[in-house]
Amino acid sequence: MDLSVIIVNYNVRHFLEQALRSVERAIEGIEAEVWVVDNASVDDSVQMVRKQFPWVKLIANEGNPGFSIANNQAIRESSGKYVLLLNPDTVVEEDTFQKCLAYCESRPEVGALGVRMVDGAGRFLPESKRGLPIPWVAFTKAFGLSRIFPKSKTFNQYHLGFLDEFETNDVEVLAGAFMWLRRDVLNEIGLLDEDFFMYGEDIDLSYRVIKGGYKNVYFPETSIIHYKGESTKRGSLNYVKTFYQAMIIFAKKHFTGGSARSLIGLMRVAIYLRAALTLVSNFWSKWRLPVLDGVGIYGGLVLLKTIWAQYHFGIPDYYDNRILWQHFPAYTIMWLGGIFLSGGYDRPYELGRLLRGLGISTLILTTIYGLLPGELRPSRALLLLGAAWAMGWTLVLRAITHLIKFGHLRMGGEESQRLLVVGSAAESERVMKLLQRAGVSRTLLGRVSIGGRETDAIGTDGQLPELVRLYRAEEIIFCSADLPVTRIQRWMARLGPQIYYKILPEASSSIIGSHRSDRRGTLYTIDVNLRIDEPTQRRSKWLFDKSVALLLFITWPLTLWFMHDRVGLLINAFRVLKGERSWVGYDPRDRNEHLLPRIKRGIVSPAVGDVSGLPPEGLHHLNLLYARDYSVSDDLRLVWEQRRLLGS
Repeated sequence: MDLSVIIVNYNVRHFLEQALRSVERAIEGIEAEVWVVDNASVDDSVQMVRKQFPWVKLIANEGNPGFSIANNQAIRESSGKYVLLLNPDTVVEEDTFQKCLAYCESRPEVGALGVRMVDGAGRFLPESKRGLPIPWVAFTKAFGLSRIFPKSKTFNQYHLGFLDEFETNDVEVLAGAFMWLRRDVLNEIGLLDEDFFMYGEDIDLSYRVIKGGYKNVYFPETSIIHYKGESTKRGSLNYVKTFYQAMIIFAKKHFTGGSARSLIGLMRVAIYLRAALTLVSNFWSKWRLPVLDGVGIYGGLVLLKTIWAQYHFGIPDYYDNRILWQHFPAYTIMWLGGIFLSGGYDRPYELGRLLRGLGISTLILTTIYGLLPGELRPSRALLLLGAAWAMGWTLVLRAITHLIKFGHLRMGGEESQRLLVVGSAAESERVMKLLQRAGVSRTLLGRVSIGGRETDAIGTDGQLPELVRLYRAEEIIFCSADLPVTRIQRWMARLGPQIYYKILPEASSSIIGSHRSDRRGTLYTIDVNLRIDEPTQRRSKWLFDKSVALLLFITWPLTLWFMHDRVGLLINAFRVLKGERSWVGYDPRDRNEHLLPRIKRGIVSPAVGDVSGLPPEGLHHLNLLYARDYSVSDDLRLVWEQRRLLGS
């Protein structure tokens, strides 16, 4: 057996599917075995592997023992002369394994090998080659000097930025995303250290290869796509803590004396520093638009107060200052709340959501204003002028941010992107059907054929740069059934990261891509695009639950007159108000309910009437349709149809 490929998976089913399809191509002509170790995924990964890849040797763990333990499980069972540790969020070229095998066979001093990695936009990933995190190297990495001076031998020894990405070199540390190891060396130095749960195990193993007298080689004659961070949220506090704690474990294991104390102390400082920066960064990333909206709206109201007082009354200080800390904050909060509840912050460039949220909240504000006593109503004109200002400010702000982010003012964000499909007519048609079924809207510019010119194609893949420029394409979907990964990578590198790239794997129902290596990838699939998991729909469901519960309490004498089990109804309404239950939830008899997005247990379910004869698969299908097509009108209909069961 030449090669044992080992993939540890955790809740990245669709990326795993693409990785396995690329591996299946790459092992052709090689005596190889492929192992998948699943660490208790809840996304149907195990069933997918069993159904679509029966030739894969599968280990399905009941819990998540961590990356190192899972790899060791398969290494002990495998028999290849070489062992490849491969991440599930990767795509290998068709000849990657052939090239790595030939290189290592000709150089017995090589203990481990890594390859050139690019992200989903074709950008080189500097962690393809790294240096040991000795105190100075760790300092430059933790405090950002390596990023400021990326090509410096002094300040960027962590990513070895001074070494050419296209030159083969001996390095100190290889990435665990693709780590090609000689089994004899593993037998000599030992397997992965199981003290490392995730992160750091590749640094430890690389260091032990060198201490064993062998070489770690960075081998850029082949490349892989590494989407990065699909199993963990790289921008989370948990990632920061886990990564730097792994560095502390490494320091305690391999360094002694002052070096160990320096590195451990530095890592502890880095944990707190990076955690603080992560908190600030995450807060600003999530809340910058609401903050800018709020500051702009409130500031505009303050300015309008003076202008209107001067214009209408001739007295700039006509209004009592109480309006500044009573009315204006209330107006601002109401308008921001309206935008939030309408989904205007989930999809900030869908202006319909923004205008709907502002319109509804303005209507509510004017209604409340009319019910207030006279002394609490400073000026209806200021309220209406403020609403106009809020609309103008938020529209201008979105135009500016959209221009900065996308370089144009064609509002609609990603959903207005202009698409080219590169592949055969059959695969191109499959792409459009998948996009349609997944509910993704795109402007199809045309199909690009492979090699020769075809009558229904707008050009060939050799003309891609000209086609992208001519049609102003923003997104390209490559059909890997027609185009080798090697050529896909070359086009990504040539066209640059300003284009959004995605790949449709052969015989797959998912289109996968990732434009940023520090963010989770994009997935278009008919399997997981469930409306009930959208933030806007979740908020709508929450509002529906609370509104119905409050309505039942407000109208309880009349309502209870027509209802059965009146006490049970009041109890259920109270439980919904507390957030313990929802009026509508999945049918609890569905054994595969865990595969769907989590929602509160329902008082009633989509299963209306007698469904005792329905098989388990039928119940799951009912729940799936409810989750996929969810709208508040569904809950309203189900509550009305099953109103006699609301007290049960």
